[in-house]
Amino acid sequence: MKRLFRLLAVAMMGVGLAGCATQVDRVGTEEPIDLTGRWNDTDSRLVSQEMVEDLLSRGWIARHEGRTGSTPTVIVGQIRNLSHEHINTNTFIRDIERELINSGRVIFVAAGGDRDAIRDERQDQAQHARPDTVNPPGEEAGANYMLTGTINTIMDVEGRTEVAYYQVDLALTSLADNTRIWVGQKQIRKVIRRGLFRS
Repeated sequence: MKRLFRLLAVAMMGVGLAGCATQVDRVGTEEPIDLTGRWNDTDSRLVSQEMVEDLLSRGWIARHEGRTGSTPTVIVGQIRNLSHEHINTNTFIRDIERELINSGRVIFVAAGGDRDAIRDERQDQAQHARPDTVNPPGEEAGANYMLTGTINTIMDVEGRTEVAYYQVDLALTSLADNTRIWVGQKQIRKVIRRGLFRS
């Protein structure tokens, strides 16, 4: 009888430990997963794809090429999060950069911290690299246009139901004369129904 109790106790412990174990499932990065209704990687990817597609489909590239005989050079500037929640704008900016570069329609130059790191590397090369491999300063490509924007939200809550409205506004501006070349907007609306015992 003692042996039976011991076996039952071990079995109960096993069941208890299995219930406490963390389970991780690998899923494809293209598969949409929306756990909270907040801005997520799927929103970032889809918005960047759609907005860059619209940006590249307009006539400004042909006008630039006709006027200058060269491919336009673009830099991504600041995209500000003006929403009520934390949104990693760096991820969104990287998604936009990837779409622009992979399009092959524009030349893309590094911005901000990336550019500073490259300049530091050039400085280091000037001191430590073989002369025939040094990349000298003053040879950077200047951008013709800068892409900037904002992410805004409006929240509407009634009881356990919440409507989250996201609006992304992007603008492409000529660095030569500050004229707006393109303005794009994308909206996302999500209805979130909270469970009875969830905050």
